[in-house]
Amino acid sequence: MSIDLHNSVAVVTGAGSGIGRAAAHAFARRGARVVVTDLVRERAHAVAGELGARAVAAVCDVTSLDDLAAVRELALDRFGRIDLVMNNVGILAVGPVEDIPLAAWQRVVDVNLLGVVRSNLVFLPGLLEQGVGHIVNTASTAGLLPYGYDRLPYTSTKHAIVGLSEALALYLRPRGIGVSCLCPAGVATNIVEQITFYGKPAPPRGPDFPVLDADAVGELVVEGVSHDRFLILTAPKAADELRERGADVDAYLSRLTKDTP
Repeated sequence: MSIDLHNSVAVVTGAGSGIGRAAAHAFARRGARVVVTDLVRERAHAVAGELGARAVAAVCDVTSLDDLAAVRELALDRFGRIDLVMNNVGILAVGPVEDIPLAAWQRVVDVNLLGVVRSNLVFLPGLLEQGVGHIVNTASTAGLLPYGYDRLPYTSTKHAIVGLSEALALYLRPRGIGVSCLCPAGVATNIVEQITFYGKPAPPRGPDFPVLDADAVGELVVEGVSHDRFLILTAPKAADELRERGADVDAYLSRLTKDTP
């Protein structure tokens, strides 16, 4: 099911900066043509300009089915097909659980989770028709582990994306379409621009995972897609945490509770 990235066509959302930009560059280095989308027009066009004639830019709000459909039509008009879709948009609401309002929850769910749902509605029919392709969903180690109670809307949506991606893999792999779930830990990006704070700020908690630069993560994405790997981690220690959690969830939570100040 692994696709040949050379001369493939990749659509990347949130590609104007950070992991999305790095992945777009990594795909292009393997010979892919890339549709660079971002909510900020200048960023999308800047990255497409970096990639040259094999890229095209589009403004895309993932809360809009119409925007996503326009990206699909642009890709088909310019390149004739779509082989890979990377859903990479995410925002955060950070603060004590009791201080984050419902409106903030609704916004995070609409962007982070329903953005992936909308993308599936727009792009999956074409991938299924051609019988080959790949989907990459960006989740987080916060979607695998329970540390993110200080950003609970984000944590909840990332857990949902992991579950959605696993089930999607079971559905799509027999139909020739690969699914990967990127779960980055610390990555040096401009994600702080996407954070809204509520209540009294507190220092983030979590394991001491290494912080990678975005370009390294882009290379991990390409490697994962090329090998049809489902789970793409940026911190190998996260796998150790997953094994501990899977072996005994109660004991795992008890340890974390004791470690919580």
